[in-house]
Amino acid sequence: MVIEEHINELRKLCESSSELSFTDALLIWFEYFESHYSFFSTMLADKGAPFFRSRFLELVIEEVQNEVDVNKGKNQGLSKDVIIQFFGVAIVGIVESYFTNGIPDPPQVLAEQVGILLERNL
Repeated sequence: MVIEEHINELRKLCESSSELSFTDALLIWFEYFESHYSFFSTMLADKGAPFFRSRFLELVIEEVQNEVDVNKGKNQGLSKDVIIQFFGVAIVGIVESYFTNGIPDPPQVLAEQVGILLERNL
């Protein structure tokens, strides 16, 4: 199934970039999105595949949950589940917007901005 192939490829990209900064890891993702524009545009911008969106959200949540620490720092005392859902939905929404708006910014710009937001909040 094409959807699972892209989810698995995104998962591999996450694994290979796990030691990178948020910005550098996101750049790899956004470059992948750009190189597979037709597929992701159909799956996200047109809301054509709710199954893909839900699988993509699951993947993003898996990746975000490893970065959340509610025992110390700025997120101390907050619900880990709320933080994970918040950032999972936010990242999926940004990617959807990326395709809905016809890729208004290059991958580097988007990766830097999303990376900064994640660094500030996680």
